[in-house]
Amino acid sequence: MDTAEVRLVDQIIRFVGWLGEGRKLTQTGRLRLADARELVELLGTADRIDPQIGGRVFRTKSSDDLPELTTILEWAKASRLVRVNLGRLVPVKKSAALLGRPDELWTRLFDAFGQLGPVVCPEAWIESILRLTFAQCIDEVLRLLASREKGMPVDELGEAAWRVGMTGYVIDGTPEQVERARQANDRDLQIALDWLHRLGVLRADGDRYTLTDLGRRGVDRLRGAPDPGAPVLRLRVTLTDTHDPEVWRRILVPAAIPLNRLHEVIQVAMGWQNYHLHEFTAGTGPDVVYGRPDPELPHLDDRAVTLATVVAEHGDRLGYTYDFGDYWRHEITVELHTTAKVNETYPACTAGEGACPPEDCGGTSGYEELRLILIDPDNDEHDDRLRWLGLTTAADFNPASLDLHDINVKLAAVRIRPST
Repeated sequence: MDTAEVRLVDQIIRFVGWLGEGRKLTQTGRLRLADARELVELLGTADRIDPQIGGRVFRTKSSDDLPELTTILEWAKASRLVRVNLGRLVPVKKSAALLGRPDELWTRLFDAFGQLGPVVCPEAWIESILRLTFAQCIDEVLRLLASREKGMPVDELGEAAWRVGMTGYVIDGTPEQVERARQANDRDLQIALDWLHRLGVLRADGDRYTLTDLGRRGVDRLRGAPDPGAPVLRLRVTLTDTHDPEVWRRILVPAAIPLNRLHEVIQVAMGWQNYHLHEFTAGTGPDVVYGRPDPELPHLDDRAVTLATVVAEHGDRLGYTYDFGDYWRHEITVELHTTAKVNETYPACTAGEGACPPEDCGGTSGYEELRLILIDPDNDEHDDRLRWLGLTTAADFNPASLDLHDINVKLAAVRIRPST
C-alpha cells in the first residue's frame, strides 16, 4: 500500500511522530490548546481554529472543538499506538515498528474503526442509534458492500444501518421524532463513510459507495477469512433426488468454519433464502444432529463445532437438511484437503449445475410437479404458478441456470468467524 494514496495513514504516522517521548495533557485529559493548534497545521486537518461565522468570531476553547483532530487522536488510542499515562499522551513502544510498515498499520487502523462510535458520531440533542450500535452497523454496511460488486447508494446503506441499529431498541415518540432520529442516524453514517473513504476502504462516486481492493481485504478480516496456508476443504454439496439436471455445487471453505457458518455458505451457494430451520447429521452409526439450539429439537449447538471435527478424511460425508416441511436433503462430501492461497477469497464456489428450486414448492416431488406444470400451458394451474413465481412466461424459468459469479460475489460477504 502506498501511504500517499491513503492520507489518513500518513496523518497517523505524523501524529505519533509528533508525540516524541510524550506530551502533557490538560487536567481533563485533552490536548492542550497550543498543541492542538500546532497539530491542525501539521496534519492538515479541516478543523477551523477560532472560526468566523456571520461576522462573529467563535473562540476555540478546547481540542474537543476540533472534531477531525479528536477523531485522529482517539483512533490512534483505539489502535494501541498511543496511550495516556500519568497525565501524558505517550506512544506505545510495542507498536512503534508499525509506523514503518504502512500495510500493517492500515490493518490496525481498520480493525479499530468499530470502536470509534462515540467520537465519529458527535453528541447532539438527538443521539443517533448508530452512536450506540456503531460496530454492529458498520460491520453490516461493509458486508453488504462486499456482496454488491457495483456498490450501493448511501440511502440503501442508511436503511441497513437503521435496521440493524434498531434491533433491540424502540423509539417511543411521534412520527416526527422517529424521523428526526432517522435523520441523525443518516448524518452520522455519512460521517463514518467519509472516514472509511479517507482510510481507502471505500470509493465514492456521487452518492454511491463501493469497496476498494484494500477494503475487500479488510472485510475478509472482519469475516474471519483464513490466512494463507490455513486448511481448506473442497466439498461437493448435492441436493438429493434432483434430476435433469442434478442440482449440486462445489465449494471451498476453511476447515475451521463452524457449522452454523457453513449453513450460511450453503444457503448462498445453493440459492436458498434462509427462511426455514436446518440441521446437519453426521456419523456412521446413530446420527449426531447439529443445528440451532432449540428446546423442542434434539440438536447439538452447531455454533460450537467446526467442519473439520465432523468430517476429517477424504470421502467423509455430512448430511444437511433445510426446511423441515419441504425437507430439502443435501449430501456433503469431502473431495479434497488443501490450503488457503494468497489473494484468494474464501468461501468460494468453483463449479455446479442446476438452479435452486423455489422455496416452499413442496420438496423434490413438488419441484418436479411444478416443472411439469410450467411446460404445459394447458394445465389448469399453469397461470397461477407463473404468478406465484413472479414470472411472465414459462420461458423465464430455467432449471439449468447457474451464475457462479453472482454466487461468489455474495459469498464474499458471508461471515466465517464463530458467533460471539
